[in-house]
Amino acid sequence: MTRSGPLYTLLAGALLALFMLSLNATTGTRSSSYGGAAPPSAPPSPSKSAPGSGSTKSPAPTEKPPPARKPPPSNAEYAGRTDDRSASVAITLRDGKAIAYFCDGRTKESWLKGDVADDGSMHLTGKRGARLDGRLDGARNTKIRGTVDSGPATPKALPFSAAKADKPALYRASAPVRGARLEGGWIVLPDGRQVGILKRDGKPAQAPRLDPATGEVRTDGGVLTAKPVTP
Repeated sequence: MTRSGPLYTLLAGALLALFMLSLNATTGTRSSSYGGAAPPSAPPSPSKSAPGSGSTKSPAPTEKPPPARKPPPSNAEYAGRTDDRSASVAITLRDGKAIAYFCDGRTKESWLKGDVADDGSMHLTGKRGARLDGRLDGARNTKIRGTVDSGPATPKALPFSAAKADKPALYRASAPVRGARLEGGWIVLPDGRQVGILKRDGKPAQAPRLDPATGEVRTDGGVLTAKPVTP
């Protein structure tokens, strides 16, 4: 019995040592799983852009600038008709000024005048609320497009187009002939046709034809001389 005492003591110590080793192993595993901070993850490596897919934007296609508009002509003549073909319009430009004549060849007419802006626009006015709003059209100022309203004579503004003329397009005459006061206006269109009104003591009627070379107008009362109109 006395010899077995140290043996039991040595066996108990070995068992205690195994228990402690097992406890330490279990505690270390749990600490690494729950108590300790997770090891930092490596930062992601920067991605390489594929050739041609970078952030550099392709240059926008260049646009051709519009053709430069010529300044309004200092001296020019324009003549044409309203879009509904009911009347004619003539406009004369001189050094930034404009004078226009609207006429249906029977009873309706209006004289208008005003300035021409640097951009080719014009806003002309006349008696009894007459108004013409137009603009030189095209890079070479080959025509004038706009609207004309002769006031009470027309119920609404009429669109018109007047082409550039090589010769005077607008004539006017005023003189006493055999005791009567004659006043007339003529538009000579680019194709040679004429539209005008001749008033005798204020009463309108279709104007007789004038000779563009001399300006002479033969009436039943005599000869009347018309002259080109300038502002």
